[in-house]
Amino acid sequence: MSLTLSILDQSPIAEGSTVADALRNSVDLAQCGEQHGYARFWVAEHHGTPMLAGTTPEILIGQIAAATERIRVGSGGVMLPHYSPLKVAETFTMLSALFPGRIDLAVGRAAGTDPLTAFALQRDRRQAAPDDFPEQLGELLGYVRDGLPASHRFARLMRPSAASPPVWLLGSSPQSAIWAAERGLPYAFADFISPTGAHMAQQYRRDFAASRTLGTPQVAVAVWALVAETTADAERLASSARVAFLQFLGGQPMPIPPVDVALHLIEHRPETLQVFAQRRRAFIGDPQAVRAGIEAVAAEYGAEEVLVVTITHDHRARKRSYQLLADAFAR
Repeated sequence: MSLTLSILDQSPIAEGSTVADALRNSVDLAQCGEQHGYARFWVAEHHGTPMLAGTTPEILIGQIAAATERIRVGSGGVMLPHYSPLKVAETFTMLSALFPGRIDLAVGRAAGTDPLTAFALQRDRRQAAPDDFPEQLGELLGYVRDGLPASHRFARLMRPSAASPPVWLLGSSPQSAIWAAERGLPYAFADFISPTGAHMAQQYRRDFAASRTLGTPQVAVAVWALVAETTADAERLASSARVAFLQFLGGQPMPIPPVDVALHLIEHRPETLQVFAQRRRAFIGDPQAVRAGIEAVAAEYGAEEVLVVTITHDHRARKRSYQLLADAFAR
């Protein structure tokens, strides 16, 4: 079985650059991904951090889709607890109408930020928002896929149409696999967050109930990877992301540092490498080694598709990583 390669972009902000630079880089990377045969380009949602610029996926999706021609563009994902399902459905149906057959709506349950920022995103701050994700997901699917029952109080507001985008469920925990299977949704597991999802993917496949839009299970796995001509070069480039990740874990997020700054910090904090290895499964090396690692994790999940996350300080190095990886899989 051939493996489909796609890109999950977190819009990293490099030290010495701006949010605008990071967003322009995302558009440029999408164009590069299309040129090199990647199937999808998904953008993430994060809030309240100087490390990542992607706060509003729907705006960035529109810009990327307008700057490309064929590659599918979507959210990886929209953090649904922050939003009205109706508003999300309207936004992505409009995007899908503007770019027919090219828009994906992937949703997640996570906040994409810390608790304080999540609270600040709420419209009603008299109390914490309820944990009602299954109800939110059901309402969203009613607008874009299934239709709402005639007795539902919002039934008249919006009906599925030809412009409705396909919905994916993101996950990094067992519960997401259960919901995806029950709802007959394609499922994307974030192995780069929690490299323990193979049995969850198996559970999803076992319990999958066919839906109107998906007859058989569909699994994608998101992995962290960085490719360079040599393993030594890749390890050097990866130092920037490793240091930024350690700062994030310590509650002091920072822009992605240059390689020389990162190596200096690692020299004085050698635990950085150990912590990164313990908390993140990453494939770092030359093209063939990274290809072998990605194929192994895809086989572990039984995934038909892999979404690749790559962060470097230098945007050219990030583009080069994706180019080398595509070339490795083309051979």
